[in-house]
Amino acid sequence: MSLKNLSVSSKTHKFIINNLKDKKTFQIYKKFEKNLKIKENFIVAVSGGPDSLALSFLSKVYSIKKSLEVTYFIVDHKLRKNSSKEAKFVKKLLKKLDCNLKILNWIGKKPKNNIQSIAREKRYALLINQSKKLKINNILLGHQKDDLYENFFIRILRGSGLNGIASFSKSSKEQNINLIRPLLNFSKKDLKYIAKKVFGTFIQDPSNNDEQFKRVKIRHLIKYLQSDGLDLEKFNLTIKNLKLANESIKFFVKRNLDNNSIVNQKNKTILLNNNFFKNPEEVIFRSFTKVIQQVGKKYYPVRGKKIVKIIKEIKNNSLTKTTLGNCLIKRVNKTIIVSKER
Repeated sequence: MSLKNLSVSSKTHKFIINNLKDKKTFQIYKKFEKNLKIKENFIVAVSGGPDSLALSFLSKVYSIKKSLEVTYFIVDHKLRKNSSKEAKFVKKLLKKLDCNLKILNWIGKKPKNNIQSIAREKRYALLINQSKKLKINNILLGHQKDDLYENFFIRILRGSGLNGIASFSKSSKEQNINLIRPLLNFSKKDLKYIAKKVFGTFIQDPSNNDEQFKRVKIRHLIKYLQSDGLDLEKFNLTIKNLKLANESIKFFVKRNLDNNSIVNQKNKTILLNNNFFKNPEEVIFRSFTKVIQQVGKKYYPVRGKKIVKIIKEIKNNSLTKTTLGNCLIKRVNKTIIVSKER
């Protein structure tokens, strides 16, 4: 493979070429390049596990081939005793690729409950903040095929609707930043191979084996179901069909937002006309959720039960004024006005 960009040192250039001479590594990279297809600079979220280290290598090769700039970040949550030491170790590992890994620190009170979910939300918030500062619109995440399966079961246990179950996709958008998952078609086994081949090691997160976390329980459940006959190829087909149905609903949500809402940039409010609430329930629910999320500037949408309650009050003409998700929601004649809560 020819890497024309000379912005990396000859030593790094030689290191990358030598790794790509390995047939399996080269095949994995070609699949990665075919999956990614972006033409703008990007950020890579690194954790130190095999998935993110494999992503670091593959994305570095991609950036050189496509003459793009790539910035690497790792979030030190400080939830474990050795987290800062591990972050510095990963920074040292990535120097093999001539990458200057930047460490983002989670400063503040740490949660005692719902730890993984809150940590994930904080990690994304820190990454998106950096993305905006650097004016880079793309963040690459290291989720792989097993994460897709685990997320499916987790969402079912939460009672998520179709959007929640099918939303874990190759790309999504948060606060106008593209979250890209180019490894969703890759097995954990292949990514471990790349991490060991290129870096010789990777970080083992002890929480990955701690059954107090729901994700770990789900991981063990999937392995049990596989041993009992679960066909993952057929499971993939089910997920694909759900995604197609979900895309159809998204089309009507976008049309509802385009036709029945007005964004007032000056006052940072959104006006919803009467027709906004004359759609199928799921379309209204998703449309209204997006409005609350956009105005309230919250990474995650507010809980569904609260949204459903307010929509019901609006349709029954019993709502005058309320608050939800950092938003003030009030009725003026037949118009619903959503503004940022002060």
